[in-house]
Amino acid sequence: MNQVMTLPVPSLVGSLETYVATVNRFPLLTAEEELRLARKLRDENDIDAARALVVSHLRVVVSIARGYLGYGLPHADLIQEGNIGLMKAVKRFDPERNVRLVSFAIHWIKAEMHEFILKNWRMVKIATTKAQRKLFFNLRSMKKGLGPLSQDAIEDMARQLRVKPEEVREMEMRISGQDLALEAGDDDEDSYAPIAYLTDMENEPSKLLESDETERVGSRGLQTALASLDARSRRIIEARWLREKDPATLHDLAAEFKVSAERIRQVEVKAMQKMKGLLAPA
Repeated sequence: MNQVMTLPVPSLVGSLETYVATVNRFPLLTAEEELRLARKLRDENDIDAARALVVSHLRVVVSIARGYLGYGLPHADLIQEGNIGLMKAVKRFDPERNVRLVSFAIHWIKAEMHEFILKNWRMVKIATTKAQRKLFFNLRSMKKGLGPLSQDAIEDMARQLRVKPEEVREMEMRISGQDLALEAGDDDEDSYAPIAYLTDMENEPSKLLESDETERVGSRGLQTALASLDARSRRIIEARWLREKDPATLHDLAAEFKVSAERIRQVEVKAMQKMKGLLAPA
């Protein structure tokens, strides 16, 4: 446990591979160590105890984030959002409930990742209501392959999810854009992530969003909205959403502006809200 307390907290700014290797070196806590630290945090608001609880579970966030790679979003951004959920879980964890922190934290980690995915896909209207959001995630987890669902599969999923077959069919079209089968690659280094993690990049919502934003960048309204932003906000929006290739991650921009990734996210959200207000029809 002392090793957990002395190892530096890793940063996602830089190499993702280095970050993953670092968090995997943090030793796991025993149940007794976890209980002692959780009580110390609760009773004394001990920051070092909170830090030890967080860093010993960072590998869990990496593992969960890997399961969401099929949504076409940067792995590092998913990890960053998951880490926020982990910190919320540590803050709310009750050591007297006789449950391990990892079991409690999974809900908070996934909740932050789900919100991040929906926030980034909402602009192409993947899921706009609570019922659609539930269907969105259930369908992604139930679909076994990349090809379109058969009628029998659609009806079976509709029965399981208690929705109409038409809703399943519509959500599948929104998610995949009618996914095309991908040829098997020669390099199977990513064999840890089977077919469920692969994406049809031509029809990936993030790619459709890039294409849509690229077409709109020349419009007078968008130019006016961009011009209303300060230089940093405009740089963030352009780098994150208006590039044709290789959009910047939160961590790329955090390194550029020498602030935290969370601060970049806050600036991005505020800028998007301002632009949305300017672009809204009168």
